[in-house]
Amino acid sequence: MRLHGYWRSSAAYRVRIALNLKGLTVEHIFRHLRHGEQSAPPYLSLNPQGLVPALETDEGAVLTQSLAIVEWLDETRPLPPLLPPDPLGRARVRALALSVAADIHPLGNLRVLRDLKTRFAADQPAIDDWYRHWSRLGLDALETRLAREPDTGRFCHGDMPGLADLCLIPQLYNARRFALDLAPWPTLTRIEAVCLALPAFADALPEAQPDAE
Repeated sequence: MRLHGYWRSSAAYRVRIALNLKGLTVEHIFRHLRHGEQSAPPYLSLNPQGLVPALETDEGAVLTQSLAIVEWLDETRPLPPLLPPDPLGRARVRALALSVAADIHPLGNLRVLRDLKTRFAADQPAIDDWYRHWSRLGLDALETRLAREPDTGRFCHGDMPGLADLCLIPQLYNARRFALDLAPWPTLTRIEAVCLALPAFADALPEAQPDAE
């Protein structure tokens, strides 16, 4: 398998964690997002969205969208599982994951932040404030759920890492990049500490990647 990614891409970070949890080794192909390599014709032929990650499977298929890739990995390499066995548990974990991947992360995507600057003439302080505003709203809601729901354990769901955790950890990494104070979210940071103590998460950190700058 070949994973097309970028060291600081949150979506690629999620997939790296999943691969590590599954004990899978892939060939990494690096696409430098700030240099526009994701928009070059060779990559667009694989993923017309021009986003990372993309996973080329051993069967010759090309998978895109990080959560679709992770669920495919979980279906084809089921151990250890990244989703709980019961339908309600799976629905809860997917909802937690999507609250990050669909609601928080897209508003801080590189192309969105660039558009704020180029099309709306926002300066960097305004862009940073935009990012922090939407991050706070999303992380507030996530903290509330995880703090009060009995299915929360050492991790977002129970005592095994899963789909929700591999979305949460990159998002908290991004929050720190934008100097967001994480003190209001003790449940999130507690789970983060447990996750980062595991090699699967630590080895997926952006700074640990060969293309890190």
